[in-house]
Amino acid sequence: MIDLLRKRRSVRKFESRSIEPDKIEVLKEALLRSPTSRSLIPWEFVLVDDLALLKQLSRSKKHGSGFLKGAPLGIVVCADPAKCDVWIEDCAIASILVQMTALSLGLGSCWIQIRLRQFDTKTTSEEYIRKTLSLPSHLTILSMIAIGYPAEFPEPVLLSELPTGKIHSNGW
Repeated sequence: MIDLLRKRRSVRKFESRSIEPDKIEVLKEALLRSPTSRSLIPWEFVLVDDLALLKQLSRSKKHGSGFLKGAPLGIVVCADPAKCDVWIEDCAIASILVQMTALSLGLGSCWIQIRLRQFDTKTTSEEYIRKTLSLPSHLTILSMIAIGYPAEFPEPVLLSELPTGKIHSNGW
């Protein structure tokens, strides 16, 4: 796992080729194996590979979502907040696990923050996505994840560049 973490970087440019069905099945399994608090399973996932829909979703906020239109796969990470008070944490765990699984399969990925973001001055990103995908009103959206074969390979962060001062032992 540490070798994957050392290589993991956000990828925002993708090759135009599709992801093989067997790899998509592995990504689905990773999502479904994600731990949840008290096994309440508040999350739901919408996998999007329709290029027209990906283009629409890429406009869900002013900055930081445009690259989704170049990805062959997007995952919309949703939850039913009524099922669990830590739905945000559960969705975030699922999000990073699917990203790490994607990396292990030779794919790149990048998180797109949706919760608390705006499509425009009157519409939230969540409302825009809910309407675009006809999501049920009881679901809330944490994020989207763009996944595909990388067309760019950002350099890994060197160990010497990590913020080691953020680690404390036995107290502050």
